[in-house]
Amino acid sequence: MEFYYVVLLFTLGFIGSFLSGMLGIGGAIVKYPMLLMIPPVFGFEALTAHEVSGISALDVLFVSIAGVLGYRSGGYLNKSLIIVMGSSVLVGSLIGSFDSELLTETQVNIVYGILALLAAIMMFIPKKQLDESHIEQVTFNKPLATILAFLVGIGSGIVGAGGGFLLIPIMLLILRIPTRMAIASSLAITFISAVAGSIGKITTGQVEYLPTLIIVIAGLMAAPIGAKVSTKLNTKVLENILAILILGTAVKIWIDILL
Repeated sequence: MEFYYVVLLFTLGFIGSFLSGMLGIGGAIVKYPMLLMIPPVFGFEALTAHEVSGISALDVLFVSIAGVLGYRSGGYLNKSLIIVMGSSVLVGSLIGSFDSELLTETQVNIVYGILALLAAIMMFIPKKQLDESHIEQVTFNKPLATILAFLVGIGSGIVGAGGGFLLIPIMLLILRIPTRMAIASSLAITFISAVAGSIGKITTGQVEYLPTLIIVIAGLMAAPIGAKVSTKLNTKVLENILAILILGTAVKIWIDILL
């Protein structure tokens, strides 16, 4: 593997994981289009959608747990939310990751495009700012959370994502979870989802291990830094950054699919 290719992969992994830790997402929403589109711009061979989804699955597995460690002392990890949504997303991700082998490259990209577009729409819907001073008293609709997490798991399992980019809008808009708690808890749920996704991708031979190793190393360095930065930012700023990020990637992937 060329030295400059290693540098490029490391850089992409670092940037994506920094944003992951800061915004409470597994990073696939950012890294999927980056890994798919940027290497060919620099003259390197393009990775296929299946290869990128395999890399993303293992990367999200390690990066999300690193992000969780950055939040462990802040009191924002909601155990009930993590157990309910995590167990449901685990089942959905197993189904999606195994079935992804049956899809074409274009179909995998379309699934990604649909997920990103849905997340972008939900992020731009106005939300009432929730009080974060009594986070220990937060409650939510458990049956609804279970169903939504299962559906997210299927889609994210296909593209190798943990689903954080959809879970956060769902928590904020539908389940009415405070922003910082949603960001922290989604990383833990994303980790659970990524376990299932990684099993499916490895079993079906969709993982390129050397690029994955480079991106994971970069991610383990960057995600905790992003998580620390997150605690110092205004929650509205975090929501706006995530919304713009998701919308931009959704627009880009749909332009490529349609053209």
